[in-house]
Amino acid sequence: MTTRTFRITVRGAFDGLDAEQRAELLAHAAEHDVLHAAFTPEGHLSYDLAARAAFTFRFQESGEAEEDIVPATARAEAAARIWLTDRGYGFTPLRTQAEDLSLAPLGKRRRREAAKRPA
Repeated sequence: MTTRTFRITVRGAFDGLDAEQRAELLAHAAEHDVLHAAFTPEGHLSYDLAARAAFTFRFQESGEAEEDIVPATARAEAAARIWLTDRGYGFTPLRTQAEDLSLAPLGKRRRREAAKRPA
């Protein structure tokens, strides 16, 4: 059986932060810069609090069947919620999107490579 890779994005916005929480987030902003964003099993948080209160968690999970994406998505959203609440950060309702990379369209380079392979 083949392994499928799922990329899960959990988005929201910080809400009701006090001055101490804001300062803490700003102090760690370099670790969470969007330019370093990556999909990871533990989830990567990115934000630019100086620009706006929005944040994004990026998770990567795997499964063996297409329907495995549903529990993977639920785990990712729960992990994001736990991370935020454990630190006492208020947040707006989360929006979650998931993609099964095995179903994603091939990019131009991968289409060329596939065309070169013998049938």
